[in-house]
Formats: sequence, structure tokens, C-alpha cells
Amino acid sequence: MIAPSLSQNEIDLMRDETPGVNRCIHFNNAGTGLAATPVLDAVKHHLDLEAKIGGYEAAAAAQSETNAFYTSIAALIGSTPNEIAFIENATRAWDMAFYGIDFREGDRVITGRAEYVSNYVALLQMKKRKGIEIDLIEDDETGQIDLKALEAAITPKTRLIALTHIPTFSGLINPAEDVGQIAARHKLLYLLDACQSAGQIPLNIREIGCHMLSGTGRKYLRGPRGTGFLYVRDDVLDQVEPPFVDLQATEWLDGSTYRLVPHAQRFENWERYVAGQVGLGVATSYAIGFGMDRIGARICALGAQLRSELSGVPGITLHDKGAQKGGIVTFAVEGATPAATKARLADHQINVSVSQASSARIDLPLRGLDAVVRASLHAFNTESELELMVKLLAD
Repeated sequence: MIAPSLSQNEIDLMRDETPGVNRCIHFNNAGTGLAATPVLDAVKHHLDLEAKIGGYEAAAAAQSETNAFYTSIAALIGSTPNEIAFIENATRAWDMAFYGIDFREGDRVITGRAEYVSNYVALLQMKKRKGIEIDLIEDDETGQIDLKALEAAITPKTRLIALTHIPTFSGLINPAEDVGQIAARHKLLYLLDACQSAGQIPLNIREIGCHMLSGTGRKYLRGPRGTGFLYVRDDVLDQVEPPFVDLQATEWLDGSTYRLVPHAQRFENWERYVAGQVGLGVATSYAIGFGMDRIGARICALGAQLRSELSGVPGITLHDKGAQKGGIVTFAVEGATPAATKARLADHQINVSVSQASSARIDLPLRGLDAVVRASLHAFNTESELELMVKLLAD
């Protein structure tokens, strides 16, 4: 059943509460989303409180707001609050999970062409450090990870499946649930990078079947920069030990021993961006208030509309792939570099970004691409904004 999209009144409300839409047309939500007024107010309020009474005192006064972050993220992905940790960004959250696995020489890790380059570099480092082997699975004919090839690659030495749900450089939505079923059949750890999917499409970790999931605040959740989160399922905590710990993550027992605190908070640091944690909790609750199924339907519909309209413009080539696509649309304009296209649109207060091969080393170069223009849409964007950009490109 296809989820209903947002009503026009809800879109209008979202725009009324997003000050940035009055200054620009923002198609760079896969970079940073435009914050909503309730999020801005929450962050500013806490920063003002820190200035008035002190940082430690403000953190103590905001205990209920910081605790609400765990409840909100848990509601977003279908977990429990105890399975959530506040981390400063998605890359570090992914690192805390990946580097927490006690890899042995000869262990194998399965990943795909959509994997973010930072994650893949970490795999290469673990290959150098511990002697793991990397099984890179090719795409199928639709452009998503080849599920049959993935399952065929599993051996008794396979330890982990690491999948990027939605890559930064394509409209692809990888079949995370199908991968989860394969991981469950073979009793493998499963780490999902949800950096671009959290806030863009609905997430339910029970349906996905992943043991670990990393996400960021600054993109589709429209939270503050310098915020992220990590989900680690309670029943795999004994298989994933934090790669570094502090007094937040441990309980001191005596002069020579300690123990890790229960649940996912063992992956946290004591020092943190408290105003950011408060703001991300508010941003997540804000999205949930509209309904992630309905926000996701709106974003995917806008993405489909933009692809359809761009496909009719001579000289524009689309570069999205996958059986299922979301709100990230990548393309190139004949006779113009992606950087030049970005600059041209910026002259009209339209924000897009450029995805370079440097962030997609195992994908874009294989397709003969050095870079692509990336337009990443959100639910507050309008059909008329899409039409304006297409007209400018056509002209």
C-alpha cells in the first residue's frame, strides 16, 4: 500500500516554519537540510541558557530535553531508547560500530558499490591492520546491490555485511530489508549506514533487521550540524565493544577494573554539543509529527517528478540508478561542468551540490563520471520550485 503524501495545508505549515525558504530554493538537503523554527528556537534557547547560568548548569537544567532525544530517535527507527547513543556525526557513529567489532585475520566483510568512501577507507584500514578481506558486490541490472551475488559471496569466514542505504551520489534506495533477511539466514552482523535515509524515508530496524545503524542530524532530519546517532541492538552488545571509552561509557569498579555501562550509551563521550542534542531531539519529533511515511512519500514523489521533467530537456543526462529511488536526483548538463551548473543555479538563489568522484571512488569512476550535479529535495520543496530549475536549465 502506497503511503498518503502530505496535504497542501501541511506543506504550507512546514514552509511557514522554515525561514530559509524565503531566501532561497534549497535543493541541497542531502548536504544540510533547512532547519525549522522549533529546532532553531530550542538550540538558541539552550545556548542562551549556557551564557546566562553556565554550561554545566544549563545541561543539568535541560536533562529532560536531552533525554527526549533518545525517545525521539527510538520512535523514528522503531527501537528502544536504551539502544540509542548520541554521537557527533554519522561517520563517527559508523566508526564506533565498525571498529568495535573484534575482527580476526581472514574475516570477510561484504559491501557494495554504493558504500560511502569514508566507510570503505575504514574497511581498507582494517584490511591493513587486521588482515580482513573485503568482498565488493556488484550492482544488479537495476543498479542496486545484487542480492543473489551477495548471498553467493557468503563463506564461513564472513563476519559482517556493511551497506549504505541511500548513497550520497545517487537517487538509489538499496533493498535494506532484503539484505537483512540474508544476514539473518546466515547469522551475520549487519551494519546499515542511514546517513541519507534517516528523515528522507521511513525506517524500521525490526523490518530492516540490522544490528547497528548510523545516522546524522544535519541532513534530512533538519537538525543541527555536529549531531548524529548510533543504534546498536541490545543482544549484540557483547560482539561490539566501543573502540575507545571514557567515564561516560564506563563504571569504575576499583583501581584496576571497570565495566561498560549497560546499553548503547557505552558508545558515547561525556563531552558533547548539548544544544545540538536538544535540537536533534526536537527536529526528530518535528518530522515524526508530520509522519515519516507521509514525508517519505512526498520526497520520493518530488524526486520522480524532477527526473521526469529533466528527462525531457535536451542535453541533460540523468545518472540515478536502482529499482527504488528517493529524493536525490543526479544529472549532468551537456557542455557544462557540474561546478558550472551549480554556480549558474546559485546565481538564481537555487542551492544544489556537486558529488565528486572523490566521495564515490568505487562507483562514479566505474561509470566514467568525474562528478555529477546533485539536487536533493525535501517535503517543503514545491512543484513550482522544481519547474523553475528545469526551465533555467532548459534555457
